[in-house]
Amino acid sequence: MDKDLLFEINNGVGTIIINRAPQRNAISPSAIELFHNYLDEAENNDEVKAICITGDGEKAFCSGAELSSAMGKGDEEEKKTFQSYADLLVKISNYPKPTVARVNGYCLAGGTGFMLACDIVIARSDAKFGTPEVNVGLFPLMIGALIFRNVLRKKAMEMILLGEKLSADEALNMGMITRVVSPEKLDEEVNSVLLSLTEKSPIAMRLGKSAFNKASEMSLVDGVKHLSETLSKVVKTDDAREGITAFIEKRKPSFTGR
Repeated sequence: MDKDLLFEINNGVGTIIINRAPQRNAISPSAIELFHNYLDEAENNDEVKAICITGDGEKAFCSGAELSSAMGKGDEEEKKTFQSYADLLVKISNYPKPTVARVNGYCLAGGTGFMLACDIVIARSDAKFGTPEVNVGLFPLMIGALIFRNVLRKKAMEMILLGEKLSADEALNMGMITRVVSPEKLDEEVNSVLLSLTEKSPIAMRLGKSAFNKASEMSLVDGVKHLSETLSKVVKTDDAREGITAFIEKRKPSFTGR
């Protein structure tokens, strides 16, 4: 039986594919569980330098949760599913390796959460974005934490309360995504970004991402202090020494992740 989520590793990139194109890649409880497992597997695999998250086909990145799966469940099982999705958003947001969302179509509701949790988001110019939960009597609660970390409050509330779909350009202007490309250029752009990420120092990115995440929750004084302390660790790594030496010698560095 086909899995709701696929995982493959090629050229230093771990790609997670939501494998439900006929359902516009709606995320199922089983897919959420696999998502956790694949991220853990990739984190513990030194071969994986970066993560790409995308959807199968050409119509949808992820259209959100599978609504039917949330109906008719007992309270405990329902809460478990919601908590697992919430934990997944946090895991992606705090992931130690760089993450790229390849938005190949509709990116709605819970799919917006996956996209916003990634470091870099590259979308097709014909992709559509939004939080339509209000249209079916729901509200984008868990992903709201990520929305307000990326979008100005009034623009976010307009999107949330109206439940309207946004164009890729509108999402770009709101700060939700980082790049918009024509459909035929999507793979070329995504692959170029991923290649660049795999050539960077793994330990520098891991320490740097962790420091930024922690500093964002601190006061200015504590945040700067924490970042300064992290810099002291980064400059002592083998990769930092290699990078500086390579720069002086005018050659490409060879990073080992140590």
